[in-house]
Amino acid sequence: MEAFERARLDAYFARIAAQFTPDEQTASFLITHLLAERPAFVRAVAAMTRLTAVLPKPKSVHPAAKREVAQTHMVDTLTREMFAQADDALDYLESRAADQTVALLDVGGYFAPSLAEVHSRFTGRLAGVIEDTENGHRRYEDLDKLPCPVISVARSPLKDPEDFLVGQSVVFSTEAVMRGRGDILPGRPALVIGFGKLGSSIARLLHAKGVQITVFDIDPVRRTQALSRGFTVARDRETALTGAGLVLCATGAISLRGEDFSHLRNGAYVATVTSSEDELDLAGLPDVYTRTQVGDHVTRYQTTGHYFYLANGGNAVNFVHGAGVGPFIFLVQAEILAAIRMLTRGDLAPGIHEVPAPDREAIAATWLSYFNR
Repeated sequence: MEAFERARLDAYFARIAAQFTPDEQTASFLITHLLAERPAFVRAVAAMTRLTAVLPKPKSVHPAAKREVAQTHMVDTLTREMFAQADDALDYLESRAADQTVALLDVGGYFAPSLAEVHSRFTGRLAGVIEDTENGHRRYEDLDKLPCPVISVARSPLKDPEDFLVGQSVVFSTEAVMRGRGDILPGRPALVIGFGKLGSSIARLLHAKGVQITVFDIDPVRRTQALSRGFTVARDRETALTGAGLVLCATGAISLRGEDFSHLRNGAYVATVTSSEDELDLAGLPDVYTRTQVGDHVTRYQTTGHYFYLANGGNAVNFVHGAGVGPFIFLVQAEILAAIRMLTRGDLAPGIHEVPAPDREAIAATWLSYFNR
């Protein structure tokens, strides 16, 4: 990022922070993809909260961005295990923010498994959670009872441009990885598992490249949507897998379980839009499969009479090329900042909430003034 771009981005976030300045500051824990442009967002969070720790998503850490953030903030190593059990989660939070009011900024539902006990046992006060992703939204939605407010931006209209462009980056990176081994998209039927905002974008872009598309989704409404857009819709996953030369997983949940991999046709490529722990049950794959690195970001899984290729170790394939979506990502980041003010007011009931439409409109207007000149 050039100096003038950095200055514009800092000015944009300063304007957003001024629009949504909370009456009082809470402590905060920030889980984030620590990509090249992310330090500006980190600085904005630090301007609106007492930023206690930054926890970068393990598979998306830009070394220079991490070094920059670490100069001014604590950067801790993030794992699912650290919040899977209440005692471990509490030990960590108490070590960083005992007796403080805390906001948890999440990407992927990391805090969900221990949220209820953390809320009841933490020596401070848990103001609530802000969740960025559909996968995380579902993790909180699936809890029996939310003990505190969870503000989700996952289904915000401000996220639509990001989702479309992420779909583009997934297709770009998948094609680039395949071409690195001398393979191409045309002539290779593709299966898109999941027809939400990301999956539909991926299917549309693959179709524009002349790829034959089949869609599988467990939601009958989404299956009808896929049919209305001209895609073939699979009746069952097993049959769909046997005919696909490329499988793109875009559910935000487990797309392929251990027993599914044996139905892949020989030489099929598998790629995902999120981390392998969210989309693929690789641990359930039979031990008879050997793993061999056969190219940049490509692993071959092989057993007697069967083999397939996995892109980027099963993690988001677009992170091979930085996963950039341009300035549109700053719309969602600004909405997260607006959600911070909502949490600090302390007037939200436990449950899932969203940022009000007038706040979204104000964010969009500010964004346009900076990035549509």
